[in-house]
Amino acid sequence: MNIETLAIHAGRSIDPTTKSVTAPLYLSTTFEREPDGSYPQGFLYTRMASPNREMLEDCLTQLEGGEAAAAFSSGSAATMSVFQALSPGDHVIAPLDAYSGTTALLKNVMMPWGLEVSFIDLTDLGQVEQAVCPNTKLIWTETPSNPMLRITDLAAVATIAHQNNAICACDNTWASPVLQRPFEQGADLVVHSTTKYLGGHSDVLGGVVIAKVEDDRFQRIRQIQIAGGAVAAPFDCWLVLRGIQTLPYRMRGHSANALKLASALVNHPAVEAVHYPGLPDHPGHAIAAKQMKDFGGMMSIQIKGGREAAFAVTAGVKLFTRATSLGGVESLIEHRASIEGEGTQTPENLLRLSIGLESPEDLVADLTQALDQAVVEK
Repeated sequence: MNIETLAIHAGRSIDPTTKSVTAPLYLSTTFEREPDGSYPQGFLYTRMASPNREMLEDCLTQLEGGEAAAAFSSGSAATMSVFQALSPGDHVIAPLDAYSGTTALLKNVMMPWGLEVSFIDLTDLGQVEQAVCPNTKLIWTETPSNPMLRITDLAAVATIAHQNNAICACDNTWASPVLQRPFEQGADLVVHSTTKYLGGHSDVLGGVVIAKVEDDRFQRIRQIQIAGGAVAAPFDCWLVLRGIQTLPYRMRGHSANALKLASALVNHPAVEAVHYPGLPDHPGHAIAAKQMKDFGGMMSIQIKGGREAAFAVTAGVKLFTRATSLGGVESLIEHRASIEGEGTQTPENLLRLSIGLESPEDLVADLTQALDQAVVEK
């Protein structure tokens, strides 16, 4: 079944009681037992399972082509469950360029807890091979990376992981299952912040872990979900499930708009560099073209003149919104280094752009006039 059809039908069915086409919202936290003590519908207490969460998990399992999924209250909670399913003393290989929240989680929570972590350039397969230790249990990938849009060869990294009795996990938030299929490249786990493209409207917080195989490792993640209680609420699940229905068409629009904007900016006198894997001269373009169906809606640009010039550009936009997050229908711009804070490796002149679904001509015009003004002021 094609992904456009799955996005609309997976995890959903006509409500047997009311014949509602749209899934009802089940807000109950508890469910009645039968006189014999059984729960024939499978629901006991909403922390353990709920109808709306079950629908979302089923949908996401089918979208990614896995066997099971666990939905969490945030992308960070989903990410943490993967690390918590390991044991103190286990070794993790993680990318240098990645979502700063994941890096902070590893450094500030999981390393003190007992995980050993090596941060390396995952685009360099030689570094990946050299980083493997006897106790390596997980290689964590994020591609395209946040915020530099670096591309990791998923198939190659998964092969290295499996040759060393480790697993490969992929944060697929930026690509979504529409553009990238990590399981087909050899990944064992896929993680999403459902807050972003899956929800698609900047109005819900959530995360998910999807397993290629429903094995003992995934059962540990499921137990962390239930025992830890960082579960996705029914209404949040309902919102994400609704957003997924338009995901394939939204991703096409995001990708088309981003490519037009990236192409328009490469020769602007105020722009030092454009980071977008859809550009032929991007260092990861060939790998991205091999493992992605399109190049996504995220890009970063570096502004000539440093931090002050970058902030001048953000001050000059009229259509873009100065805000963090990504994946909504509206276009966002942010100075990423100031969001990441102390210790960031992100260049001070870098702006991260989440390209929305507005007219691409309007987006180009807005950013161009802000860049033109920055050149005049300089």
